[in-house]
Amino acid sequence: MIVETRKPIPAKPGQPVRYDYEYERNGVANIFMTFAPLEGWRKVKVTDHHAAVDYAQVLKELSDVYFPDAKQIVYPDSVRTREKCLAFGGGSDSDGRMIRGGFLIEEDRKALIALARDGLAAGRVTRRANALVLLDKGMSCQQVAEVLLFDDDTIRGWYELFEQSGVEGLSHFDVGGSSSKMTPLQCGALKAWVGATLPRSTRHIGAWIAKEFGLVYESRSGLIALLHRLGLEYHKPEVISRKLDPKTQKAFIASYEDLLNSKGDDEVAIFVDAVHPTHAARPVGCWAPKEQKLAIEQTSGRERINIHGAIDLETGQTRMIEAETIDAISTIRLLESLESLYPLMVCIHVFLDNARYHHAKLVKEWLARPSCRIKLHFLPTYCPHLNPIERLWGVMHKNITHNKCYGTCGEFAETTLEFLRDEVPRRWAEFCDSVTDNFRIISPKDFRLLG
Repeated sequence: MIVETRKPIPAKPGQPVRYDYEYERNGVANIFMTFAPLEGWRKVKVTDHHAAVDYAQVLKELSDVYFPDAKQIVYPDSVRTREKCLAFGGGSDSDGRMIRGGFLIEEDRKALIALARDGLAAGRVTRRANALVLLDKGMSCQQVAEVLLFDDDTIRGWYELFEQSGVEGLSHFDVGGSSSKMTPLQCGALKAWVGATLPRSTRHIGAWIAKEFGLVYESRSGLIALLHRLGLEYHKPEVISRKLDPKTQKAFIASYEDLLNSKGDDEVAIFVDAVHPTHAARPVGCWAPKEQKLAIEQTSGRERINIHGAIDLETGQTRMIEAETIDAISTIRLLESLESLYPLMVCIHVFLDNARYHHAKLVKEWLARPSCRIKLHFLPTYCPHLNPIERLWGVMHKNITHNKCYGTCGEFAETTLEFLRDEVPRRWAEFCDSVTDNFRIISPKDFRLLG
């Protein structure tokens, strides 16, 4: 409230009353505005303070003075505010008959009592019937909630459900979730924007929604649920080669399947590749007690080991050669070990990539021996996904390097080789579904290429 320091200049024809911009503060007052738009009614109440007792008095006047015949008065506020002000003002949630007793007609009352006593009815239905009968007897929502061990908003919701749908509505349970804050037009705009810009975080998306539509999503989970409803998901792009050729992939898969179908019992198919695991900690996410902080000790260096390996997908049998360098010599050593592993096989079909050392002159000379039982089959270029042993390296990291630390590189090498040489064949029934020849053709046309 203010007091004028100068007398206003009265109005005169063609000129409104004039007030000076200077004024003095003269205290404050509080205004409670109540508005019933469908009734064309409003009421202003001025109080000295904005306290819980004042708010309680306003609600009591609404019920007792202005709308004494109303069955229910709905007012938007929080449960905490309502309980605080009503308790401070000495009232209950149904004080002044916010929900008046005796609202049930005789037919509905009998139906609800029968439903509450029905031993075959679902418990959540009988609880609703109980609540309505108790409200009809004059109990407040808070009192009914205390008896049935619910909160008063739940009791009030059941009453509203009964008002809208009658006794039959008590057995309907809507599990569809809350409605979206956004209109269909806004949802379409959001989906188009996400598809065009590919934002990397929900924070970025939430900021855009707030800027464009003035809507704020307080929780990350609510925003994620909205994106899922719009058919949007969080993707991590795959890394694919620029020179992938679907035709050569299809031809290789067809020739491989023909080989498997036609090879005899004295032939075997082997996949070969090299891997270079580094002696370093690899932290990955995991579940743990909330109060615990997890850590992995770092290793002192970045040493790595070089392994030239082979695997038989039918039996899980492996051959792993540790070498100083992966080259033609290590390739010949690996092929020699395969011949010694399968002494009774007439032909050993070896599938491998197009690394230079696999095409080396020394390797070709070794293969040209009259007694050689090895036959090489080269994968299409830039197609590591067609070599199942690549999946074995992933299984190795999952079991050996993830969230594990080794004091020395020698200990790391020993554990890794023991797993590949001994554990994989012994636990092949466990690993075979992860290391398969279930090939797929990758075509750049199947992806939206970024960059």
